[in-house]
Order: sequence, then C-alpha cells, then structure tokens
Amino acid sequence: MFPSPGPQRSVALVVAVAAAALGLTGCSVDASQQKPESKSFRYAGTTLKLTTHEVATELVAADRTDIKVTRWFDAAAGSEHLTWTLKGDTLDIDAGCSGIALCDAKFKVEVPRGIAVTKDGRKTGLTGRKPAPTTEKTAPEKTAPAGKS
Repeated sequence: MFPSPGPQRSVALVVAVAAAALGLTGCSVDASQQKPESKSFRYAGTTLKLTTHEVATELVAADRTDIKVTRWFDAAAGSEHLTWTLKGDTLDIDAGCSGIALCDAKFKVEVPRGIAVTKDGRKTGLTGRKPAPTTEKTAPEKTAPAGKS
C-alpha cells in the first residue's frame, strides 16, 4: 500500500547524522598529539598473551623487570572505553569509542627481555629466547716496522 522508505533513505539518514556530528567536532583527533598515560604491572611469568582489540600497539623488549604500558588517546565524540588490565598471563588493552564516535588511540607495551609474547593470538618476534651473542672477527692492526712510516 504505502511504499517503505527503503534502505537508501536509512543510509542517507545515517550519513547525514554522522556528517553533522563530525562537523561539530572539527574532524580532528590525533592520539600522538596527546599527553601519554602510563601504567606498570608486576610480572614474573615467562610468556605473555597480549590482547589489543586491533588498536595500534608497538611491542618492545626492554631492560626492565615489569611490564609498562603507555597509552595515547584522543576523542572528540562518542562514549569512551579505556582498558588496561593484567589477569594471569593475559594483558588486555583497549581504547576506543562507541556510538557516533571520533577517536584515535595507540599503545606502547614494554616487556622484560626473555618473555615470549603472543599478540592477538599470533606469535611475535619476542620469542623469549635471548639473541645469540655476536662474534665479530677483527683483523689485527698492522703496524709499520720501526723506523719506517
């Protein structure tokens, strides 16, 4: 009897609302421009499971005895959700927004050298094995015979 508004009209409405929200916020968020927050966790394990929820995360082996997490976060719209918890051998980090949202986040996770780390279920370059020492062979210095230069 009456035609339904159809999917095109619904999509147009969502796009219009999102555009209006972004226009009000100035459309600029950049986590790297924000002051970082840090949190450290005591950890005595030899393996760590890191869950990032697809947030950009730099993973670094460092000369330390704890795990240090640094977070940069910027939001202009939406409901924020920020998480960093260590339960057992799982470090769960997340930062984002929901709803009509505009936000940016990144993390840096520093772990003690010698800990094997999986990130979002995948192996990383941090295998827990210490790198083999490098042995550089150097040629002996040549010296000129006495009296000759």
